[in-house]
Amino acid sequence: MPRPPKWRRVEFVPDITHFKPAGVPLRDLDEIVLTVEELEAIRLKDREGLDQEACAERMQVSRPTFHRIIGSARGKVAEALVEGKAIRIAGGRYRVARRYYHCQTCDYDWEDTFVAGSPGELHCPRCESPDIEFGSGGDNRPGRCRHRHGHRDE
Repeated sequence: MPRPPKWRRVEFVPDITHFKPAGVPLRDLDEIVLTVEELEAIRLKDREGLDQEACAERMQVSRPTFHRIIGSARGKVAEALVEGKAIRIAGGRYRVARRYYHCQTCDYDWEDTFVAGSPGELHCPRCESPDIEFGSGGDNRPGRCRHRHGHRDE
Protein backbone atom coordinates (compact mmCIF):
# COMPACT_ATOMS: atom_id res chain seq x y z
CA MET A 1 0.00 0.00 0.00
CA PRO A 2 1.46 3.41 -0.93
CA ARG A 3 2.34 5.92 1.74
CA PRO A 4 -0.33 8.63 2.17
CA PRO A 5 0.72 12.08 0.88
CA LYS A 6 2.21 14.53 3.38
CA TRP A 7 0.29 17.62 4.34
CA ARG A 8 1.46 20.62 2.31
CA ARG A 9 2.04 23.98 3.99
CA VAL A 10 0.14 26.88 2.42
CA GLU A 11 0.22 30.56 3.34
CA PHE A 12 -2.79 31.60 1.27
CA VAL A 13 -6.34 30.27 1.16
CA PRO A 14 -8.46 32.18 -1.37
CA ASP A 15 -11.76 33.87 -0.62
CA ILE A 16 -12.79 33.50 -4.26
CA THR A 17 -12.99 29.83 -5.23
CA HIS A 18 -14.60 29.83 -8.69
CA PHE A 19 -13.44 31.21 -12.03
CA LYS A 20 -15.34 30.75 -15.26
CA PRO A 21 -15.54 32.07 -18.79
CA ALA A 22 -17.68 35.20 -19.03
CA GLY A 23 -21.16 34.93 -20.47
CA VAL A 24 -21.66 31.20 -19.84
CA PRO A 25 -23.69 30.02 -16.85
CA LEU A 26 -21.66 27.87 -14.45
CA ARG A 27 -24.21 25.05 -14.74
CA ASP A 28 -23.40 24.78 -18.47
CA LEU A 29 -19.64 24.40 -17.97
CA ASP A 30 -17.40 21.46 -17.25
CA GLU A 31 -15.32 22.11 -14.16
CA ILE A 32 -11.67 21.58 -13.26
CA VAL A 33 -10.81 21.28 -9.56
CA LEU A 34 -7.56 22.97 -8.56
CA THR A 35 -6.46 21.98 -5.05
CA VAL A 36 -5.43 24.61 -2.53
CA GLU A 37 -1.82 23.39 -2.60
CA GLU A 38 -1.78 23.60 -6.41
CA LEU A 39 -2.94 27.22 -6.17
CA GLU A 40 -0.22 27.85 -3.56
CA ALA A 41 2.39 26.40 -5.94
CA ILE A 42 1.23 28.75 -8.72
CA ARG A 43 1.22 31.69 -6.30
CA LEU A 44 4.76 31.02 -5.07
CA LYS A 45 6.33 30.19 -8.43
CA ASP A 46 4.45 32.38 -10.90
CA ARG A 47 3.16 35.27 -8.78
CA GLU A 48 6.04 35.68 -6.30
CA GLY A 49 8.66 34.51 -8.83
CA LEU A 50 10.51 32.19 -6.46
CA ASP A 51 12.70 29.37 -7.74
CA GLN A 52 11.48 25.81 -7.26
CA GLU A 53 13.82 25.13 -4.35
CA ALA A 54 12.49 28.14 -2.41
CA CYS A 55 8.90 27.19 -3.27
CA ALA A 56 9.43 23.63 -2.07
CA GLU A 57 10.97 24.90 1.16
CA ARG A 58 8.05 27.27 1.80
CA MET A 59 5.54 24.45 1.22
CA GLN A 60 7.71 22.02 3.23
CA VAL A 61 7.87 19.43 0.44
CA SER A 62 10.72 18.03 -1.64
CA ARG A 63 11.68 19.66 -4.94
CA PRO A 64 10.39 16.67 -6.97
CA THR A 65 7.07 16.87 -5.11
CA PHE A 66 6.85 20.61 -5.76
CA HIS A 67 7.61 19.95 -9.44
CA ARG A 68 4.71 17.46 -9.61
CA ILE A 69 2.34 19.88 -7.83
CA ILE A 70 3.17 22.84 -10.09
CA GLY A 71 3.02 20.66 -13.21
CA SER A 72 -0.42 19.38 -12.27
CA ALA A 73 -1.64 22.91 -11.44
CA ARG A 74 -0.39 24.42 -14.69
CA GLY A 75 -1.89 21.56 -16.68
CA LYS A 76 -5.30 22.10 -15.10
CA VAL A 77 -5.21 25.87 -15.65
CA ALA A 78 -4.15 25.38 -19.29
CA GLU A 79 -6.95 22.86 -19.85
CA ALA A 80 -9.53 25.25 -18.37
CA LEU A 81 -8.32 28.19 -20.46
CA VAL A 82 -8.02 26.29 -23.74
CA GLU A 83 -11.23 24.27 -23.40
CA GLY A 84 -13.37 26.96 -21.73
CA LYS A 85 -13.89 25.12 -18.45
CA ALA A 86 -14.63 26.57 -15.04
CA ILE A 87 -12.00 26.33 -12.29
CA ARG A 88 -13.04 25.51 -8.74
CA ILE A 89 -10.44 25.77 -5.97
CA ALA A 90 -11.14 23.15 -3.32
CA GLY A 91 -9.67 20.31 -1.33
CA GLY A 92 -6.22 18.85 -1.17
CA ARG A 93 -3.94 17.84 1.66
CA TYR A 94 -2.78 21.09 3.17
CA ARG A 95 -2.39 22.91 6.43
CA VAL A 96 -2.48 26.66 6.78
CA ALA A 97 0.82 28.11 7.95
CA ARG A 98 0.91 29.50 11.47
CA ARG A 99 3.05 32.37 12.62
CA TYR A 100 4.12 33.20 16.14
CA TYR A 101 4.08 36.82 17.27
CA HIS A 102 5.68 38.65 20.19
CA CYS A 103 4.84 42.15 21.42
CA GLN A 104 7.95 44.09 22.47
CA THR A 105 5.86 46.54 24.48
CA CYS A 106 3.86 44.23 26.78
CA ASP A 107 5.83 40.96 26.23
CA TYR A 108 2.71 39.13 25.01
CA ASP A 109 3.12 36.08 22.73
CA TRP A 110 0.39 34.72 20.46
CA GLU A 111 -0.11 32.49 17.44
CA ASP A 112 -2.31 33.05 14.42
CA THR A 113 -2.60 32.05 10.79
CA PHE A 114 0.17 33.35 8.57
CA VAL A 115 -0.33 36.96 7.49
CA ALA A 116 1.98 38.26 4.78
CA GLY A 117 3.55 41.60 5.49
CA SER A 118 5.91 43.17 7.94
CA PRO A 119 5.49 43.24 11.71
CA GLY A 120 4.91 47.04 11.55
CA GLU A 121 1.56 46.39 9.83
CA LEU A 122 0.30 44.36 12.81
CA HIS A 123 -0.82 45.40 16.26
CA CYS A 124 -0.76 43.52 19.54
CA PRO A 125 -4.20 42.17 20.48
CA ARG A 126 -3.52 42.97 24.14
CA CYS A 127 -2.04 46.52 24.10
CA GLU A 128 -2.46 47.58 20.42
CA SER A 129 1.27 48.32 20.09
CA PRO A 130 2.73 48.05 16.57
CA ASP A 131 6.10 46.93 18.02
CA ILE A 132 5.74 43.28 16.97
CA GLU A 133 8.33 40.62 16.19
CA PHE A 134 7.40 37.40 14.44
CA GLY A 135 8.68 33.86 14.06
CA SER A 136 7.32 30.67 12.56
CA GLY A 137 8.10 27.81 14.87
CA GLY A 138 7.15 28.94 18.33
CA ASP A 139 10.79 29.63 19.15
CA ASN A 140 10.54 33.25 20.22
CA ARG A 141 13.25 33.00 22.86
CA PRO A 142 15.50 36.02 23.29
CA GLY A 143 18.70 35.74 21.28
CA ARG A 144 17.01 33.89 18.41
CA CYS A 145 16.16 35.42 15.08
CA ARG A 146 12.38 35.70 14.98
CA HIS A 147 12.13 35.33 11.22
CA ARG A 148 11.40 32.09 9.41
CA HIS A 149 14.96 30.87 9.01
CA GLY A 150 15.51 30.68 12.80
CA HIS A 151 19.27 31.32 12.87
CA ARG A 152 20.94 33.01 15.81
CA ASP A 153 21.20 36.79 15.66
CA GLU A 154 24.78 38.03 15.46
